[in-house]
Amino acid sequence: MSGDTLPLLDTVIRVVYLLAAVTFVLGLHFMRSPVTARRGNLLSASGMACAVLATVVLILAGEGHGRIVPIAAVALVIGTAAGSAGGMIGARRVKMTAIPQLVSLFNAVGGGAAAVVGVVDFVRLNAEGALTAGVSVPVVLDVIIGSVTFSGSLIAAGKLQGWVSGAPITFAGSRLASIVAAVVAVVGGVVVIANPSAWLLWLVVVAALAFGVLMVLPIGGADMPVVVSLLNAFTGLAVAMAGFVVDNQIMIIAGALVGASGTILTQQMAEAMNRSVMSIMVGGFGTGDTSAADAGASNAMAGVEVRKVSADDVAIQLAYAQKVIIVPGYGLAAAQAQRECGELGKLLTDRGITVYYAIHPVAGRMPGHMNVLLAEADVPYDQLKEMDEVNPEFDTADVALVVGANDVTNPAARRTGNAISGMPILDVDHARSIIVIKRSLGHGYAGLDNELYGDPKTGMFLADAKKGLAQILAGVKSYVG
Repeated sequence: MSGDTLPLLDTVIRVVYLLAAVTFVLGLHFMRSPVTARRGNLLSASGMACAVLATVVLILAGEGHGRIVPIAAVALVIGTAAGSAGGMIGARRVKMTAIPQLVSLFNAVGGGAAAVVGVVDFVRLNAEGALTAGVSVPVVLDVIIGSVTFSGSLIAAGKLQGWVSGAPITFAGSRLASIVAAVVAVVGGVVVIANPSAWLLWLVVVAALAFGVLMVLPIGGADMPVVVSLLNAFTGLAVAMAGFVVDNQIMIIAGALVGASGTILTQQMAEAMNRSVMSIMVGGFGTGDTSAADAGASNAMAGVEVRKVSADDVAIQLAYAQKVIIVPGYGLAAAQAQRECGELGKLLTDRGITVYYAIHPVAGRMPGHMNVLLAEADVPYDQLKEMDEVNPEFDTADVALVVGANDVTNPAARRTGNAISGMPILDVDHARSIIVIKRSLGHGYAGLDNELYGDPKTGMFLADAKKGLAQILAGVKSYVG
């Protein structure tokens, strides 16, 4: 491309970047509500597609470090197409219950890519003798944050998928090893900035990778949604740092937006669970990693008789109630029972019954998981109530219908000495009658039995959420005509 054309192209690219940045901000704004979230997602995705295409054109035109060789151009185009197609196909095919794992893998890919960009640019600039302190600082931050995100996100995905135990994993000296890895990464990074050295940078990479693993392994139970959100914020920061390294404005903007929004979400979720972000990062605190506490809590149901009910029993209670609060959880997501749940809620609403859906901040193992599912079932947004808003409503509810939610309804959280102590829960036990739809009496993700099941007001309907709700729906229809 001629020298006269490049300035014009550069101007066009910058305009595209500016428009893409605007779509990112508007997209985030629209995602504040389930009603406009789909529009916001499409808008942001469109902006990102334009930004990626603009960057590919910029590189092929020879801006920056000069025109790339033909084989690199082919690899760039094929890589961009394959990555885009893979992401689109993977996101379409993945089950809703596996979305948290997918998000963790995306975090790993983003963090790992950012770290690779940092290492490659560091090695190149160091060999050319062009490495300045202004470049070294973002490079080192990029490498450390990206490496921690990469290894930590892979462990988080493994825990969520069940390939790695969901329980806190510790071993003798694990916390000391975690501290040593963090110190080596930080001190090594400072030395690299002061005295650039490729081998020392690789040591920093190894230490950061080790810290990511050691940081996530001790975390378990109900803290995993917070960890996924925290690693998402790390990914944004790593991408922003990579943007400084390669002087790409759209990477800086997109990374900063992801980092800021992820940080705010992480803080809100940690507060909702009565945890501090630092205690979660350190690991083990509040996650019930003391065997004595776990043993006492896990035996809470020993000798307790539970009252089992049938679909007809549940249908009668619902048909003649005045206020029903439905509590959706991971069991509903796993069974893909959102449409049956939505139909039941609509039937009751049409009967003049007040129906609310109680949404815990970490229901479903990922922020917003339940909101997305219920939006798929066309549940009216004004029936969705956040925890603080809906908890006072349980005192006047005739029936609380729990569908596959466990830890977030466990009264054991109000006591000390167990894995979920101090975690705010939905006050389901305040309702006049409680129905729990669940496959078995097994414990929740935090490894605790749910004391709610032994409450005299609770009726256990042991069934798959989708089939159970369908039976209840048919029963209610037969009673109300």
